[in-house]
Amino acid sequence: MPRLFLYAIEQRRVYSGVYRRIYHRITGDKLLSHYYYRYGFLNMNTTEFKVSKTSRAIGAAPGLVAGNPEALSDLSGLASSEGLLDLRAGEHATALETYSRSASGSNQSNSIEKNTEVLLGLKRVSIYYGDTAAVKQVTFPILRHKITSIIGPSGCGKSTLLRAMNRMNDFVPNVQLNGNILYDGHDLYSKDIDAVAVRRRIGMVFQKPNPFPKSIFENVAWAPRINAYQGSLAALVEQSLRQAALWDEVKDRLSTSALSLSGGQQQRLCIARALAMQPDMLLMDEPCSALDPISSAHIEDLLYELKSSYTIVIVTHSMQQAARISDYTAFMEMGELVEYGDTDQVFRQPQKKRTEEYVTGRFG
Repeated sequence: MPRLFLYAIEQRRVYSGVYRRIYHRITGDKLLSHYYYRYGFLNMNTTEFKVSKTSRAIGAAPGLVAGNPEALSDLSGLASSEGLLDLRAGEHATALETYSRSASGSNQSNSIEKNTEVLLGLKRVSIYYGDTAAVKQVTFPILRHKITSIIGPSGCGKSTLLRAMNRMNDFVPNVQLNGNILYDGHDLYSKDIDAVAVRRRIGMVFQKPNPFPKSIFENVAWAPRINAYQGSLAALVEQSLRQAALWDEVKDRLSTSALSLSGGQQQRLCIARALAMQPDMLLMDEPCSALDPISSAHIEDLLYELKSSYTIVIVTHSMQQAARISDYTAFMEMGELVEYGDTDQVFRQPQKKRTEEYVTGRFG
C-alpha cells in the first residue's frame, strides 16, 4: 500500500464507506478495512492489531490493542475525539448491566424502561411452536442506532426470535410467546398494542428479495399511499431510494417493473420500501444470503450509513459479515442465548467456550 494513499485516507478519516471500499479493493482484506472504518488507522500483521498513537503517525504503534488496556484507552480517546468511534469504553457494559438487573427482577431505579440507550429489550423470552420450545429464556437489549447481529447454527431460533420483534409470528398457527419484548418501555404483546402499528414502527426485510409485481415507483409508494400519507409521494420515493443507495441506478426508469432489477437491486428496493414507512427500527433476516459478493458488499455499506438514522437487527449465517458490520452480536444455540456482547469481544475474546468453538468454525 503506497504511503501517499494511506495518508490520503487518513486525511479523510475514512468517514465514508466509499473510502473503505477503495481500501478493500486495493488490499483485498475486508476485515482490516472494517477496522479502518470503525477505529481509524490500524496496522496489522498475521497475529496482532496495532494502533497509531496520533492521527499522523501511520505505521507507528505504541502497543497491542488486544490485552493492553493502556493502548485500548489511547485508541478510544483518539477515535472518540476524531468522531471515528461511536461507542466509548464501558458504554455497552453499563447498558447491559442495567438491563440484566431489570431483567432479573432487581429493584434498581435504573431499569431498562428508563434506559434511553435501549430501544427494544428482550426479557426472558420463550417462544413455542405447539409444545416445542424454539426460543428459551432469552434476555438481551437492542441499543439505539447500532447494528446487532444474531448468529448461530441453523435451527437455533434466530429467525423465530427476529420475527417476534415485530409480531410477524402472529401469522403462524400455534405459536405462543412467554416473557416480555419491550419497545421504548412498552410491551409489544400487551392486549392494547396494535400489531399493525408495531410493524409500521419496526420494518422487516426478508431473506429473499420479494418486490411486488409493480413498477419500481409503486413498490415504494404503495404502502404510504394506502396508509394515507399526506406529503409528496414522489419526494418520499426519491428519499427512500436515495437512502437505499438505489436512486442513481433507477431514477430514469421508475415506471419499469421491479422484477427487471438484479437480485441486489431488488433487495435494496425492498429496503427502500421498508424505509418509506419511516420506521424506527429495521429487522433483516439474512438479507444477503441469496446475493453475490458484490451485491452483498453494497448491502453492508448501506447498513453502515443507515444505522445513523435507524436501529438495525440482522440475522446472519456469515461469521465474516457479522464481524464486519455489527456493533453487537448475540450467539444462540438450541434456542438459548449463549453469549451477547460487543462484536469485537465476542469474536476476539469470547467469554464462553461454545462461542469460541462456533466463531472459529469448529461446528455449525
